Amino acid sequence: MKTLSALLVSCLIGAVGVRAAEPSKESEREQQQVVALVKEVQAQQTTIADNQAKIDAKMAGIAEALRIAKIYASRAGG
Repeated sequence: MKTLSALLVSCLIGAVGVRAAEPSKESEREQQQVVALVKEVQAQQTTIADNQAKIDAKMAGIAEALRIAKIYASRAGG
């Protein structure tokens, strides 16, 4: 996930760098838009990582509950 964001950032900065040869208000505005988009993508990736951690924790809880249920089921059957 981090390599994807690094690649995205480097591509966007490279695209802005190509236009930096002709400084103008339009290119400054575009650069600000790119920076805003990069920050938005980074925020989204942070949210995704947080959500994934929550999902992993819930899955671990479910796996533990299933393990315990199997133990009780095996004891009841015998």
